[in-house]
Amino acid sequence: MGSKILIADDDTMVRLAIQKILSLFDHEVVAVESGRQVLERVSDEFDVIVLDINMPDMDGFETLARLNQQRVDIPVLFLTGAGSMDYAVKAINLGAYDFLTKPIADIELFHAKIKQAAEKRRFLLQEKAYKKDLEREVQAKTRELAEKNVLLEQYSNHLENATVQIMSSLQAAMEEKDGYTAGHTRRVTELSVLLGEAAMIGSDDMLVLRRASQFHDIGKLVIDLSCIQKPGALTPEEWSLIKKHPEVGASIIEPLSFMDRERDIIRHHHEKLDGSGYPDGIGGNELDTLTRIITIADSYDAMTSRRNYRKNLTSPEAVGELRRCAGSQFDAELVEIFAGVVLSTCSRYKQ
Repeated sequence: MGSKILIADDDTMVRLAIQKILSLFDHEVVAVESGRQVLERVSDEFDVIVLDINMPDMDGFETLARLNQQRVDIPVLFLTGAGSMDYAVKAINLGAYDFLTKPIADIELFHAKIKQAAEKRRFLLQEKAYKKDLEREVQAKTRELAEKNVLLEQYSNHLENATVQIMSSLQAAMEEKDGYTAGHTRRVTELSVLLGEAAMIGSDDMLVLRRASQFHDIGKLVIDLSCIQKPGALTPEEWSLIKKHPEVGASIIEPLSFMDRERDIIRHHHEKLDGSGYPDGIGGNELDTLTRIITIADSYDAMTSRRNYRKNLTSPEAVGELRRCAGSQFDAELVEIFAGVVLSTCSRYKQ
């Protein structure tokens, strides 16, 4: 089956001759007499464009330049009876496919060049269709991947929440068996959240703060701490055992990659600003804001909670102790924020 060809030549006899020759090879030919008519008639239906160079009003070069501006990707052959090197260079620079000379002396060669140009057009169309199909496939795969990512994220969030809930329930059940630990985690979490809100901590940090507070003492659940219920002071051995719970708690959290920040806070919630805490003896800028918050909340609740070996402090007394140790053990600015919060609402957190 032949191709569809658009020809432009201001010479009527040339147009008719070319039209007749190409018709012999079963090509469909549309012939116009100017470059402007080419711009008016051109469409994706055409396989090849043949342009005379010397046409009035708009010559072949200008016509090709306008076709390039319109991003027409149909091969263009120049038809000229006055070939020159200057013409050839200009045509090549404009992206012309080939030259045809007139009068046409070799019909077979003429048709061969037309046929090659038409084959290039078909190749261009196939490449364009392939790219379009590929683009659609990429878009479809991208949408599919985005949907899967959403499902994975939802599943991950569900798994994280379920893990936290299970651990919280287990911890709460075990804590309730001990008169000392009962309610401690809940109170420290509530106090930490209150201090975090008063200190205007961001929402992402608040989630980390809440989780770290919930599990700050989880290490105590796997250590025999019955010694803390005895009257009197602890022995060095007993105190050494108790001091292991931050490390043990961090080890428990270690497999949960989504709680990396919480793990570090749990490990360091007994550190002090001056570096005299445990287990790593770090301080100063090594302790982030969330760790400093939990340290204050945990210490406050410990001081105001009942112990077998000492009387618990009142809220004002505990705040006074926090202030006394501000700068060495606790963050002074956070202590003052905490004091403002707890002294006005302390009755909500002690039973």
